[in-house]
Amino acid sequence: MFAILWKDLRIELRTKETFAAFLLLGLLTLVVLSFAFDPTSALREAAAPGVLWVAVIFAGTLGMNRSLLREREADCLQGLLLAPVDRGSIYLAKTAGNLLVMAAAQVVLVPIFVFFFNLPLWLTIARLTPVILLGLLGFAAIGTMFAAVSLRTRAREVMLPLLVLPLAAPLIIAGIQASAALMAGNDLSAVAHWLNLLAAFDAVFLVVGWLAFEYVMEE
Repeated sequence: MFAILWKDLRIELRTKETFAAFLLLGLLTLVVLSFAFDPTSALREAAAPGVLWVAVIFAGTLGMNRSLLREREADCLQGLLLAPVDRGSIYLAKTAGNLLVMAAAQVVLVPIFVFFFNLPLWLTIARLTPVILLGLLGFAAIGTMFAAVSLRTRAREVMLPLLVLPLAAPLIIAGIQASAALMAGNDLSAVAHWLNLLAAFDAVFLVVGWLAFEYVMEE
């Protein structure tokens, strides 16, 4: 698992394809949506958590299948599947790689989001970090699994959002609600139920992906 993860991270550090996709798409989404609201309107502040999560999910959905698509384009996927390693470990390595790349993109995107919406920098980052990390983990878990499902389809760029977004709805809702409450000044105990939902979502889809990945790759 760690060898596959290290290989993917070295390739990404060299090419920066997936990171650039996450970053540019997320930045474009933030810029467009931030100018959709009047800077003096109270609606702008209320919409800020939704804008952040739209940027995260939109960029993640379009960039998620790069880790598996890269293996197929280089004719390495069959060799990876024939390697003497549990396929669940391949799934966990790909999920961890996607999580780390998305987290690296958020290191840039969240301060930009704070700037656009005129929020306190360090307080906002400290409050949102647990929510964003839990959300990214769940999204990486479900996105990696369905990226493998859509890998062999011709319209994989269309199929992946259609498969992922309906199932990711609880994660998106919990992330937005928790972010809104924390940005309003509440502490973590006030959003414990949303954090528990995010953690449960992460655990369920990590286990499902780990168990189902072998059968997904055989189809």
